[in-house]
Amino acid sequence: MIKLDAATVLLQWSTGGLFFLWFTTRRHEIGRGYGWLIRITYLVIAAGAVAAGIATDVLAVREVSAAAVALVSLATVMRRNVRLDIVAPAIGLVGVVAGALDAAGGAGDTAVSLLRAVIGTFFLGAVSDAMLLGHWYLVQPGLPRRILNELVVTVRWLLPFQVAAMLLPTGMFSVFGGSVNDGWGGMLGWFWLACAVTTAVLIEVTVKALKEPSYSAVMAATGLMYLAILTAFGTDLVARAVLA
Repeated sequence: MIKLDAATVLLQWSTGGLFFLWFTTRRHEIGRGYGWLIRITYLVIAAGAVAAGIATDVLAVREVSAAAVALVSLATVMRRNVRLDIVAPAIGLVGVVAGALDAAGGAGDTAVSLLRAVIGTFFLGAVSDAMLLGHWYLVQPGLPRRILNELVVTVRWLLPFQVAAMLLPTGMFSVFGGSVNDGWGGMLGWFWLACAVTTAVLIEVTVKALKEPSYSAVMAATGLMYLAILTAFGTDLVARAVLA
């Protein structure tokens, strides 16, 4: 089993998002403004993780980690030093691991909890950054399409691992089989499956859209990733809620 904890989810989101900021800017092809946008966005989310942890159930390592992520992101914005971009997600991952260990219901659940937390971190970060990066093409239309395509393909590769992690025992198979009661007669289990399948379809359509030569294809891909964020978060959060 796993635990749906707002503080851990927010830290995962900020950590994954900041990692893929580094991933997409490592070749120095994107304007500085994109880095500022992403850092500030996830700085706020990391701060929200701290607030959520304090307001609910304090886990010192996680909250300190989230605060450090926010501070390093702020320092990177102020100093414009892209080398620091990998530091914030590295620190955040420590807090994510702490949250996963805290969420594990017993010794047998530890490995599964860690796997779900780490994969979920990168999955949520990649899909969110893909949507944000798509918007940046409006500001920097000459940006190589390869960068967005690379990020979308990364989401494609992460999705099977995300789904598989949620199927590991005790997982969504137990919901389908009825041994875990979702409180809705199994409906949430099927809703989770629909989210996973829809996410896969949206990603494939996005990849195909990016092969079109016209600039409008990038905007179409961005719109598709908007929808993919909703279904991707459903793939992660619905499973957490049902298995909590």
